[in-house]
Amino acid sequence: MTASASALALTACGALGGGGSDSSTPSAKGDGITVGLLLPDKDTARFEKFDHPIIAKEVAALTNGKGKVVYANAEASTATQSRQFRQMVARKVDVILVDALDARAVAPDVQKAKDAGIPVIAYDRLAQGPVDAYVSHDNELVGQVQARAIVKALGPKAASSKVVVMNGDPADPNTALLKKGALGELQGQVDIVRQYDTDKWSPAVAGANMRKTIRSVGLANIAAVYSANDGMAGAVIDALKAAGATQVPPVTGQDANLDAVQRVVSGEQYMTVYKSFLDEATDAAQLAVDKVQGKDIQFDALTRDTVDSPTEKNIPARLVPVVALTRDTVKETVIADGVYTVKDICTPAYAADCAAIGLN
Repeated sequence: MTASASALALTACGALGGGGSDSSTPSAKGDGITVGLLLPDKDTARFEKFDHPIIAKEVAALTNGKGKVVYANAEASTATQSRQFRQMVARKVDVILVDALDARAVAPDVQKAKDAGIPVIAYDRLAQGPVDAYVSHDNELVGQVQARAIVKALGPKAASSKVVVMNGDPADPNTALLKKGALGELQGQVDIVRQYDTDKWSPAVAGANMRKTIRSVGLANIAAVYSANDGMAGAVIDALKAAGATQVPPVTGQDANLDAVQRVVSGEQYMTVYKSFLDEATDAAQLAVDKVQGKDIQFDALTRDTVDSPTEKNIPARLVPVVALTRDTVKETVIADGVYTVKDICTPAYAADCAAIGLN
């Protein structure tokens, strides 16, 4: 959804509130607003390259250049994110967008913001505590799309194929949804020989677990690897190649990082899930600005869905669709949306691979 389309979808019907009638409802403000943006890490390339600049640009566009974004990145430290959150509250920002590193740990900070009259919108991951809204993707569907790709790649041999499962961080609420979607598709369809949860989505941890699996299961016996995101996929592929794999088995990913897209083009990574962070970030900025300015949100427009967290029920939500990115769909996804150019992807190292799929 573009910014203009988002704006047209807003009408005065209902209020954007959290999971209950006592949600934060600040006094309406004009264009001179301050949005606090808290992102979780720098290992995931999209946060620095796309989410932050898109949100900052959209907030400025929606406020005639008068609104601003105060940004902080936790760099994978829960303690750092908590400190940054408290600093945002002390600074008296008008609204906080938070992509929680640890959904449960951030709940007290969300409560502090509520007590201070500052609304909080959970971004990308569903934070616990009295959040006012949630903007993300359908993460269960992400897991399903990844798993279906593996089953399709394995074909008739799927049932007897040994598959390794690399889940994300158990502290991330998205991980449970991804696992639910993925395992719902994989169980009974393939032989899951090893399954890991990966602390803080760390590529280093994923790589170490992959090397351990190769030693115990045997390189030749690994038919595919379900990797929940691209950072881990890169580490998994490196481990497989270092062990002597001349043909890397199907490996999944998520986020459409540039290096992952290049691996897909070259055939090293089977697929990644493209989640339009343009739509996600744009919608988050729209909700943040409208919340501060006291505008009503029509629940069947931007927040047509609702979700539950362990602490709140019926949280208004915007769930952006996802698609599989493969060698056949690079043009119609990240290139069509302007995320990357052909020049970005087709560096000299990938020129031949790009030419082979007509990407030039």
